[in-house]
Amino acid sequence: MATDLHELAEAAARNQMSYRGFLAELLMSECDDRARRRSERRIKAAQFPREKSLRAFDFEANGNIDAAVIHTLATCEWVKKGLPLCLIGDSGTGKSHLLIALGTEAAMAGFRVRYTLATKLVNELVEAADEKILTKTIARYGRVDLLCIDELGYMELDRRGAELLFQVLTEREEKNSVAIASNESFGGWTRTFTDPRLCAAIVDRLTFGGNIIETGTESYRLASTRAARAQETAAG
Repeated sequence: MATDLHELAEAAARNQMSYRGFLAELLMSECDDRARRRSERRIKAAQFPREKSLRAFDFEANGNIDAAVIHTLATCEWVKKGLPLCLIGDSGTGKSHLLIALGTEAAMAGFRVRYTLATKLVNELVEAADEKILTKTIARYGRVDLLCIDELGYMELDRRGAELLFQVLTEREEKNSVAIASNESFGGWTRTFTDPRLCAAIVDRLTFGGNIIETGTESYRLASTRAARAQETAAG
């Protein structure tokens, strides 16, 4: 802030700014600085594993993803309305990148966001149930405006784990948003949630009134690696 004040003072002197004008600029600078720091705190509180942005996403590399739809989601109207979002596709197609990037956009827009891996969330819920603090844990996950669950479908969940996850989703239903990234199509979720009726109920809660983005089956990471190796071979 001291650097900003010095720069503002120099700019005011150069432009022969009035005292009132200088104070207005100073106040705006302070407000911007506070907003930036609040945004940084929300992003840190979300516990994203790495930094990802929509600006860094290569939409041209994956024709399955409509850039206009993603940028509309970045306005966070769906978060404001408490609607769900599902990102479905094979590994390397950009699901996690989009999940983190859209979660970051929500945090920057002022929403409380939390990111977690599906298995980590379920393990935490199981431990909470064993320690008799399940209600408190579910309430904590229920309070955030957007819960981002990554890698749903990578591992099979036993009935107890699936039921605990279902409780979290029920707590948030039609109140606060859930965004998930999964490598399995909905038809394959019966392998993750082995009880068909429970699986159907979970799918219903994650899709009702929400957006479903299919990122396809061709790995962008694999294609990039192959292209890089081809260039190295050609250069050599």
